[in-house]
Amino acid sequence: MIALIIILAVIVILFLIFIGIYNGLVGLRNQVKNAWAQIDVQLKRRYDLIPNLVETVKGYAKHEREVFENVTKARNMAQQVASAGPATRAQAEGELTAVLGRLLAVAEAYPELKANQNFLALQEELTSTENKISFSRQFYNDSVLNYNNKIQMFPSNIIAGMFGFTVSEFFEVKVEAERIAPKVSFT
Repeated sequence: MIALIIILAVIVILFLIFIGIYNGLVGLRNQVKNAWAQIDVQLKRRYDLIPNLVETVKGYAKHEREVFENVTKARNMAQQVASAGPATRAQAEGELTAVLGRLLAVAEAYPELKANQNFLALQEELTSTENKISFSRQFYNDSVLNYNNKIQMFPSNIIAGMFGFTVSEFFEVKVEAERIAPKVSFT
């Protein structure tokens, strides 16, 4: 009788451990999804700012057509890959950041533009959004790290394998040239 009670107690404890591990995996997977959604929110904000910034600069720098076209093309490309994985998304976002740097460099040549209140407000908004994007990417990568660690470590790796939990991809820049921040000065 005592042996049966001990066996039942062990089974109940193992079952509770199983439930705890499974729920932890689900929670971490949902945290990764939420972190990815936060990146989308910030990128959408940036996509909405770009046309206003381009139009403001266009008014002062009419002969810089190629720069404006490149910004628009990079923005559209980044929006088209919005449902792609982190690697594809990182590449498109890196290209967009580079052309935005060139657009802001064009603005450097126009002192009256640099003094325009609308341009200054848009520039501040873009800077703030870029910072939020950075923080969102960092949070996403931290969430992916926690999730991937959990599904690869014993004993949760057994439960993860049983229920099809798979490793998530980090949001990282793979092209070395994209790691270099554009140098723009507004002084």
